[in-house]
Amino acid sequence: MTDLSKLPVTVITGFLGSGKTTLISHLMRNAGGRRLAVVVNEFGDVGVDGEILKGCAIPDCPEDNIVELPNGCICCTVADDFIPTIERLMALEPRPDHILIETSGLALPKPLLKAFDWPAIRSRITVDGVIAVADAEAVAAGRFAPNPAAVDAQRAADDSLDHETPLSEVFEDQIACADLVLLTKPDLAGPAGVAAARTVIGTQAPRAIPVIEVTEGAVDARVVLGIGAAAEADLDARPSHHDGADDHDHDDFESLLVELPEQADPGTLVARIEALARSRNILRVKGYAAVQGKPMRLLVQAVGARVRHQYDRPWAAQEVRATRLVVIAEHDDIDPPAIRAALGA
Repeated sequence: MTDLSKLPVTVITGFLGSGKTTLISHLMRNAGGRRLAVVVNEFGDVGVDGEILKGCAIPDCPEDNIVELPNGCICCTVADDFIPTIERLMALEPRPDHILIETSGLALPKPLLKAFDWPAIRSRITVDGVIAVADAEAVAAGRFAPNPAAVDAQRAADDSLDHETPLSEVFEDQIACADLVLLTKPDLAGPAGVAAARTVIGTQAPRAIPVIEVTEGAVDARVVLGIGAAAEADLDARPSHHDGADDHDHDDFESLLVELPEQADPGTLVARIEALARSRNILRVKGYAAVQGKPMRLLVQAVGARVRHQYDRPWAAQEVRATRLVVIAEHDDIDPPAIRAALGA
């Protein structure tokens, strides 16, 4: 049983654009009386997810309880960033009842769990559970591990093919570390896609893991919070491609900040993002756009060639109206001049 004197933390992991921020926004508003704090770990230079969540702040999760750690993986900067952040949240008055950590979409969850063994916090905090958020449509399409059965067969037949693509390793590590998988966007996947995604997850999971379908992040907090897994003490049951490694890095991925002037037409910007994703295998584009004649800021979030955009809030008086987008791709697909030109810079 979890030591009730320890502050519970839920780690929310998942691939780019899977719906982690939407889930946390829902939990903030429907926490079942818990006072929450949130840590957001971004990959890139524009804090999109942190800004969204701060816009959702409520009395049980005020803006001061939402901390953003940009540029990199928190498990790589434990002493400098992660531990001081957790200690600051634990010192808040009133103290939070529960902390949510949204990892970067490129993060490996197991090294983060190991960080909870640091002497400064290990007696005061516990990982209540690890929630993996998976996009049903994307998983069903095999974007993370294309034809896993065929890959396994090839590996068995030829030792020179024992590697995986970086994206599939990230996905598999997230599933292997999870206590619960939330399968998002089931409406886009359809019944057949959801069934296919469940099969993929079941194949990747090292043990039986509950899988729940979720639309727009709407899940009962009683299902997600209060699992009592003490995951930091259960690492052996959560295998990783990187077990035994002294460290890890994210050199396979790069992010590029693209700054643009005000946009005359959101549709043109969306079309450019879609074309860029198809031509250069871009994984993620996220950021904000200023649209001529519009007092509201346009939030832009793209996963591959699927682009979602909406006006999220008015521009503040002190803000510069500009378009700032973070583009994330594998290392070989980042060509700054080509990407900037494709986006109209």
